[in-house]
Amino acid sequence: MKAYPNYKTKIQFPAILLFIILFVTACSSTKYIQDYQAIVKKVEIDSIPKKMQEEAYTYVQKDIRPAPKLGVNVGLYNLFYGLFKTKSVGNPAPLLDSTLVEISRSQIEKFLKSKGYFNAKVNSSITVKKQRAQVYFKADTGKGFFISKINYDFEDPKIKDLYFSRKQGLTHLKDGMRYDEDSLSYERDKIYEIAKQNGYFDFLKPYIRYSVDSNSNDGKAKVTMIVDNPEGQKEHRQYTIGETNIFIAPDADGFTTDSLVRNPHIANGIRFTSYSKRFRRNPIVRYDFIKEGELYDNTKDQLTYDRLYQLNAFKNVKIDYLKAKDSSAKVEPIIRLIPQKKMSNRIEGELPFNAGTIGFTLGNTYTNNNMFRGAERFEVQVKGGVQSRVDGGGSIFKDIYQQDFSISTSLAVPRLMVPFKIPLMGKNGMPYTSFAISYIYSLQKDVLSRRIFQTSMTYDWYETKYKIHSFTPLNIEYRLGNVLITDPEVYRANFYNIILLNQKNITLGMKYSYILNQGKLLLPASFIYFRGGLETAGNLLQAISKLTGNDHRVPSATDPSLLEPAKILGLPYTQFVRPEIDVRWYKNLGGARQFVARLNAGAAIAYGNSSGAGIPIDKSFFAGGSNGIRAWQARTIGPGNYDRGKVLTTEDLRRAVFGLDQLGELHIETNFEYRYKLLNKFFGAQLKGAVFVDAGNVWNVSKSAIRDNPDSEFKFQKLFDQIAIGTGVGLRYDVDYFVFRFDVGLKIKDPMFSGSDQWVISKFFSGGKEFKANYYTTHSPDNYRFVQYNFGIGLPF
Repeated sequence: MKAYPNYKTKIQFPAILLFIILFVTACSSTKYIQDYQAIVKKVEIDSIPKKMQEEAYTYVQKDIRPAPKLGVNVGLYNLFYGLFKTKSVGNPAPLLDSTLVEISRSQIEKFLKSKGYFNAKVNSSITVKKQRAQVYFKADTGKGFFISKINYDFEDPKIKDLYFSRKQGLTHLKDGMRYDEDSLSYERDKIYEIAKQNGYFDFLKPYIRYSVDSNSNDGKAKVTMIVDNPEGQKEHRQYTIGETNIFIAPDADGFTTDSLVRNPHIANGIRFTSYSKRFRRNPIVRYDFIKEGELYDNTKDQLTYDRLYQLNAFKNVKIDYLKAKDSSAKVEPIIRLIPQKKMSNRIEGELPFNAGTIGFTLGNTYTNNNMFRGAERFEVQVKGGVQSRVDGGGSIFKDIYQQDFSISTSLAVPRLMVPFKIPLMGKNGMPYTSFAISYIYSLQKDVLSRRIFQTSMTYDWYETKYKIHSFTPLNIEYRLGNVLITDPEVYRANFYNIILLNQKNITLGMKYSYILNQGKLLLPASFIYFRGGLETAGNLLQAISKLTGNDHRVPSATDPSLLEPAKILGLPYTQFVRPEIDVRWYKNLGGARQFVARLNAGAAIAYGNSSGAGIPIDKSFFAGGSNGIRAWQARTIGPGNYDRGKVLTTEDLRRAVFGLDQLGELHIETNFEYRYKLLNKFFGAQLKGAVFVDAGNVWNVSKSAIRDNPDSEFKFQKLFDQIAIGTGVGLRYDVDYFVFRFDVGLKIKDPMFSGSDQWVISKFFSGGKEFKANYYTTHSPDNYRFVQYNFGIGLPF
C-alpha cells in the first residue's frame, strides 16, 4: 500500500506560524500611520488622590487612550485592514492629537474642582519617541474644601415640608462632608422626583440651584440650597387627575388625523374610544394606573406605559396631558394606542448536528394577538423533524433513527382568572393566566414510539419587580409508550429502562416555581439569581381511587413478584415528586468582565402507585449539552459510572437506544464561567469571550433502577469518582438584541472509566489516537471525542 504524506500536519504548522507573524507585524502599528503621526502608548495622571484616579481617567478622550497591553483590538484591526481593507474588525491605534490632549486636561481640571478642589490646576506634557507618544497630566489640587454648613431657602413652604418629610431616607448631603457636585446633583434629582410624584406637574429641575461660599481660607464652604417658585407665582401649583381619554387607532397604520372624536360615554373617569372596534374596554383600562381625583404622579405614567406595552397588542403607546380648560388644577391624560397586526405567521427551521448526527427541524407558528378582543395571545405551533447518523458516509437520510412531530396551542390571558376577588397585580409586572394543549409524537427506529397528550392551566405573577411566581394547579398528561425492541436479551439487560419507555399512564399534578432576580440577568451588576421549583403528581388521583375502591394493587401477570399499579379510566396513574433548584452568583468585575458560578440540582422520586414503574421518562434528568456540561453531547454522561460498552454489549443495541439509556433520577451540576470582551467592533457587533469549567452527573436512586445497573447508584462516598469534569473556551457575538454563541468543550475527567483512567485529559495530550481506536472497538458505533463543539443563541446561563 502506498504511504501518503500527512498534508494536514505539514500545512497546519506553517499556517499557524504565518498567522502569528502577520498578527505580530500588525501589532507593530506604526507601520500603518504617516511619518508625522504618533501612536499614544501611555497616559498617566499624576498627583491626584488615589481614590479619584480611576474616575479621572474617564475624562481622557477615548481617541487618545492607549490600547490595553494584552488587547487584540489594534492588532486585528491592522491585520484585517492590511489584508482586506476592512475597518469592521477591532479598533485603530490611538493617534496623538494635541487638541484632544487639551480637552482632556481641561476636563480633568473641572472634575477635580467638582470634587471640592476649587483651586486645582492641571498641566499636560507630551513626549514622542519613534512615533510613540506618552502623555502626562500633572495636577496641583490645592486644598480640598469641606461643607461647613448647609442652608435651605425654599420659597414654597409646601415643597420644603415635602422634601424634609423624606430627606432622611434619600439625602447625600450633610454638614462636614467633602464638597462634591455629584451629591448636589443627586439631591436636585431627588427633589424633582418627589415633586413630580406628588402633584407638581409643572415642576422643573432649574427651580433648584445652589449657592456656594468658599471665600474662607480654612478649606470650608457654605452651601445654600435654593428652590425658587415659578416667575410671578407665590407657590408651585399642585395638580390632580381629571378625565382620562384612551384612543385606539383603527389599525396598525395609526391615526389618520389629530382631531379625534370621543366616545360620548364615560365610566369611572375614563372615556374609552376604540376606532378599531377590536378591543373591549375592561382588559385595556385595567392597566391604566392614572386614576381620576388622585394627585398627578409621573411614576404612574411609566407604570401605565409599561403595562400597556406588555399586553403585546400595541406597537405604540403614547401618554400626553392637557390642562383642564376651566383653569382648575387638573390635568387630563390622553393615551393613544396603535395596535399591532392582529395575526402573524412565522416559519422557522433548525439544522442540529453533533457527534456524527445531523438532521433538520421545521416549524410553523400562527399567532393571534387579540383573540377575544381582550389582548389575549393565542398561538398554534406545528413542528416536525428527523435526525440521522452520518458516521458511515453516504446520504444524510440513509440512517434516520429519530422522527418527531408535535402540535401545540396556547392562550395567554393578561390577568389572573380566579373565582374570587384579588387586588390588582399589575404594579410590578404583567400577570397572566395561560392555557395550553399539546400532542407530541416521537419514533426512535427499532426502539420505541411515544405519544403524549398534555393540557395545563398556569398562573404567572410578580410579587415585586424581581420576584416571580408561577403556579400550575392543573397539569394533565396522557402517555402511550410502545417499546419496539424484541430481543429477549436486550429486555433482560435493560429491564428498568424498558419499563420507563413502555409506560402507558395518566398524570394529574401541579407545579410551582419561584424566581428571584430574573430581571437582572442582563445588567452589569453583582447579584444572586435563584429559581426553585416543585412538581407533584398522583395524590389527588390516589384519593379518588381510594374513594372508588380501585386503589388496590395486584400481582403482575408476567412477574408475580411485582405489583400492578392501580388504574384510573383503565390506565395507571403516576405518583411522584420532583424538586429542582438553580442558584447562580453573578459577580461584576468591571466593564464587560463578569464571573458566574452556578449550581443546578434536582431529583425525581417515584412513590406510591409508581414505586415499581418508576418516573415518566420525560421527567428524568440528563447531563451534557450546550447549556450544561459542554464537553459532552447532551444525554451522554452517566448515570453514575455507567459504561455503555459494558452494559449494552452489541453495536446494534448501542445504536438503537442512543440518548435513552443515560438518564437519571438525580441531577447535580455546577458551572464556573469567566466572561470578558475581546473586540469592541467585530463586523458591526461586540465579540466577547468566555473561559469555563463544568462538572456534574446524573444518578439513579430507586431500587429497581439500581438493581439493573449498580454503577448508576448515587453514593456520597463515591461522589468525586462519579463526577464528570470539562473545561473550555467560548466566543459570543453580541448584537444587543441576542447573542450567537460558540463554545468548545474539552473533557478532563470522564466517570465512565475507573481510577486514574478517568483523567482522560492525559490521553488528549499523549496516546489519544490509540485510546480512541481501542474505545471504538468496544463501543462502536460511538466514537470517543475529547473535544465537543456547541452552537447556540443566548448565554448558557
